[in-house]
Amino acid sequence: MKRVMSIQDISCLGKCSLTVALPIISAMGIETAIVPIAVLSTHTNFDNFTFRDLTDDLIPIKIHWLKEGFKFDAIYTGYLGSKEQVDIVSEYFDAFKTKDNYIIVDPAMADNGEMYSGFTPDFALKMTALCSKADIILPNITEASLMLGAKYPGEDADVDTIKSMLLQLSKLGSKNVVITGVKTNPGQLGFVGYNSNEDSFFCYSTKEVPIKSHGTGDVFASTFTGALMNGYSIFGALKIAADFTYKCIQNNYNDKDSVDYGVNFEAEIPSLLRMIGK
Repeated sequence: MKRVMSIQDISCLGKCSLTVALPIISAMGIETAIVPIAVLSTHTNFDNFTFRDLTDDLIPIKIHWLKEGFKFDAIYTGYLGSKEQVDIVSEYFDAFKTKDNYIIVDPAMADNGEMYSGFTPDFALKMTALCSKADIILPNITEASLMLGAKYPGEDADVDTIKSMLLQLSKLGSKNVVITGVKTNPGQLGFVGYNSNEDSFFCYSTKEVPIKSHGTGDVFASTFTGALMNGYSIFGALKIAADFTYKCIQNNYNDKDSVDYGVNFEAEIPSLLRMIGK
């Protein structure tokens, strides 16, 4: 059985971060080892959430795992709460990277032109340095703009603008750069990516569901990681992630009792397993 290390927060209620990554990747038949960077009562879109910082635990966990000789087929990071944590996660990459495993970074720090609560622009510089060590990075349009120090082009940025951003991002060091949440055509939403080894672009989209949903980036990144560990190519895993994320949002749209702080990924896990032939 393959093993993924996922480093991000636990938002106890809110359907994001580790409460998305752990069930999705585990359901796909992959052992999921978690490194929680913090425990939050809810995700940061709620008011008055609690935040328990676990920075002091990160290095002891790393030391223990190294002593035990644990190996990982992928290291997948999401929300990181501080610049210090980004530096420590960079040490995790150095310690556990092999020639055969993947480092996947979702630089979860911003959306819709704004940084998440508690972050400042210099945090983006730290995240940019972390992304330089990754094999695959999955920023949205806002996060890509922040890492480039560029003007935010808006959520309706055209594909040529996205391609220009991808070329600039690839110079940071990651060989596979993917920008998510791109409106590739009217009524369609998907991703555009660039493989610097092959000097080639790739894209894929699904129908755009007319609602705004929280946590979809975490669903996408977690599903991508799980599909990659199931032997799919990078593009094939991204396509599965896009299709599953679409189904989760569509489920919310069709469910009159759905919550507005996350998507119904739980109800769609059977369809995900069919997608990967489980």
